[in-house]
Amino acid sequence: MSRDGKMNPSEDRILLAHGSGGELGHQLVASIFARNFHNPIIQPLDDAAVISEDGGRWAFTTDSYVVTPVFFPGGDIGRLAVCGTVNDLSMSGAQPLYLSVGFIIEEGFSLPDLKRIVESMQRTADEAGVAIITGDTKVVNRGAADGIFINTAGIGRVPPGIHISGHNARPGDKVLVSGTLGDHGVAILSAREGLDFSTALVSDCAPLNHLVEKLIAASPHIHCLRDPTRGGLSSTLNEIARQSGVGVWVEENRIPIREEVKGACELLGFEPWNLANEGKLVAIVEAGAAETILREMKSHPLGRDAAIIGEVKDSPPGKVVLRIPIGSTRLMDMLVGEPLPRIC
Repeated sequence: MSRDGKMNPSEDRILLAHGSGGELGHQLVASIFARNFHNPIIQPLDDAAVISEDGGRWAFTTDSYVVTPVFFPGGDIGRLAVCGTVNDLSMSGAQPLYLSVGFIIEEGFSLPDLKRIVESMQRTADEAGVAIITGDTKVVNRGAADGIFINTAGIGRVPPGIHISGHNARPGDKVLVSGTLGDHGVAILSAREGLDFSTALVSDCAPLNHLVEKLIAASPHIHCLRDPTRGGLSSTLNEIARQSGVGVWVEENRIPIREEVKGACELLGFEPWNLANEGKLVAIVEAGAAETILREMKSHPLGRDAAIIGEVKDSPPGKVVLRIPIGSTRLMDMLVGEPLPRIC
């Protein structure tokens, strides 16, 4: 594909990297899905669509989960599915209410494992305070689904006066993250490849809606929220920079990263800001409100390691600049593909 998002006729096959949340995935969305499904509601391309109906505003989102392995340190595909959809609703400022769930199950999949996954989904729904109210089940031939795939969709209510979007970043805003980055990516990698990093590191998989409610109650000056899942922090900030037409500047030494994650990344040649997270958020807020919002984050169990990591500037528009400790800078580019596919 070309850099302007157009499909190259000679590249007529889907690659694994198209589902990574990186540059190829964004080109696929722009060139096929957004172009053909174009309408005012889908146009913002935020984590959830916001619909105005009968005097109220509602957020609606859907996602599919193909993570391997289906059980990993700190979670499983069921918990991941509920958290992912709850979090996508929360990133619009919505209060998640109801979920649907669809299962595609391969013939021969273990019934005890299915029961374990479903029970995990219900526990996570209870934790988030949402109800799973409808669903569907399909069984496919052995070898056609790699065990189990799950789709979830969700709907939530957007409170009056809340207008949070990736299009709202403004020069002067501050960039915050709610905690350490890369935990989920390294936990999945260690489980998938049988690697021993001599650590008890687990996935950060968690529902963020209660944290978001706390932040919104503390300040009306939150412009953007996004959970840095596939493609990690780098893809998330590049998305916001492009949507808002601004430059985002990040201080490398302010990004909270566990020593275990740093060590794994050094060993494997990854950058921690490119790895997926499933229980963290990025917030872009007015500068005057940043310290207040940071205090609220730190007072919540899911935000203890929160930090202000950068700011929004006029330039370079649509780009993310990483300032490294020695004082020089480089672009924090969106990767072509996720370094670890099937992460969620």
